[in-house]
Amino acid sequence: MPIFKRIKETLERVKKEVVKRLPEVEVIPKDIMAQKMEELKKKREKILSGGGKERVEAQHKKGKLTARERINLLLDEGSFEETDIFVEHRAKELGMDEKELPGEGVVTGYGRIDGRRVCLFAQDFTVAGGSLGEMHAAKICKVMDLAMKMGVPLIGINDSGGARIQEGVDSLKGYGDIFYRNTIASGVIPQISVILGPCAGGAVYSPAITDFTFMVKGISKMFITGPDVIKTVTGESVTQEELGGAMAHNQLSGVAHFACESEEEASNLLRKLLSYIPSNNLEEPAIVDLGDDPNRMDETLANLVPTNPKKPYDVRDVIEKVVDGGEFFEIQSYFAPNIVIGFARLNGYSIGIVANQPKVLAGVLDVNSSDKAARFVRFCDSFNIPLVTFADVPGYLPGTEQEHGGVIRHGAKLLYAYSEATVPKLTVILRKAYGGAYIGMCSRHLGADAVYAWPTAEIAVMGPQGAAEIIYKKEIASSKRPQEVLAEKVQEYTEKFANPYVAARRGYVDKVIEPYETRPQLIKALEMFSSKGESRPQKKHGNIPL
Repeated sequence: MPIFKRIKETLERVKKEVVKRLPEVEVIPKDIMAQKMEELKKKREKILSGGGKERVEAQHKKGKLTARERINLLLDEGSFEETDIFVEHRAKELGMDEKELPGEGVVTGYGRIDGRRVCLFAQDFTVAGGSLGEMHAAKICKVMDLAMKMGVPLIGINDSGGARIQEGVDSLKGYGDIFYRNTIASGVIPQISVILGPCAGGAVYSPAITDFTFMVKGISKMFITGPDVIKTVTGESVTQEELGGAMAHNQLSGVAHFACESEEEASNLLRKLLSYIPSNNLEEPAIVDLGDDPNRMDETLANLVPTNPKKPYDVRDVIEKVVDGGEFFEIQSYFAPNIVIGFARLNGYSIGIVANQPKVLAGVLDVNSSDKAARFVRFCDSFNIPLVTFADVPGYLPGTEQEHGGVIRHGAKLLYAYSEATVPKLTVILRKAYGGAYIGMCSRHLGADAVYAWPTAEIAVMGPQGAAEIIYKKEIASSKRPQEVLAEKVQEYTEKFANPYVAARRGYVDKVIEPYETRPQLIKALEMFSSKGESRPQKKHGNIPL
């Protein structure tokens, strides 16, 4: 018993010594903690109010939402987590030492869209016109780096007066840092730009590098130099809307992909777009079951495409009859409408579609349509989205304007893009496919995994009419009945060459199918090639004819 008593006394003595040596812990009075919390609350409220009540009201009067309102509209409710809310500029020149800019004029963070993680930034026009300075750019770069680390899409909402002049070269550095990250992230994570106000000067190049650009009619503006500068330098008078509005870039330049009626529509379309694409280049797109029978056959397909190769029709009608639920998400519908691109699903699998549009310019390939299709093909290949091509093409658009505009170089981009792509590539020749354009629309010779042709398909160097006129020129000219002879030779050429069976005999067409078989045939091929593996020679990168 005495031994236990000694142990107890020893433990008590040691305990007292330890307590004596412990540093004194300062206990913060409750009133001080309350003051600190109140200070934090006020700082947050000031930053969350942006440029203040008057500037927010001015933003609303222009028909525009604020940066945070836009984020809340786009993301799942309650999912937004803001980052770097207390970042401030450190400029001192030109009165900047006296200016306080809440949030540095940009809101950054992460959240979810339909449950999927995304990173984003939204420039705040109510704070110094959303101008980009050193720390403004640093916030954007930080969230871009986060998107790359996490492998999630990056969304940039642009509404800015441009570079912050007071910060000089630091602003230019900021733009450069952003462009560099856009480039490094290209093909790794989807990058989407939403233009919801001015986007001028160097600022336009970040959206130009990203994958898709949304604009809203009446409020979105993009241009390198504004109307005033153009007037001074060239004497040309032009409005901001004419120069760089939504339709100017959707219809004329091809810089933008979507022209929306409102910010709400832009948000809805962006959410829809994301549903077709994966979060990064190592993932597959989500499978979405729309309840459409994979074996469904549509007898009406045969009546949609006229047998006369000169008669137009809308290829979108064919696409909608083939894909799941008739849902086709078209992209760049206003630009180069002689070719159609967009996303759809086959048996739940996301696919990218490229199709000639006989309704416009007979579906010819030209400078703009080649660019449009090539860039889309490369996007799909980057993000593991199989490609389905519907070909009905008479050739390349002739004329000095096209030749001098570089149709050779631009047309080569489409050849390059299809050849480079390693995703499953399926092609359906609906009607005509002539000359180099036949090759360019993902023929077997550019690596198509499966090529199908409808019985109406005419595959040849050129159309029967033109071929007969060249081949039998002398015979027709010397005949007393030239029109009858020409008709006979056209028929002869058609039977010998302008049909799918010559190409099928060579193995260039895998199967001649009836139109109603198109959907189940494509689905079977897609399932077959879903495990496709194809490598390319090791190299730093190719040299696409830009």
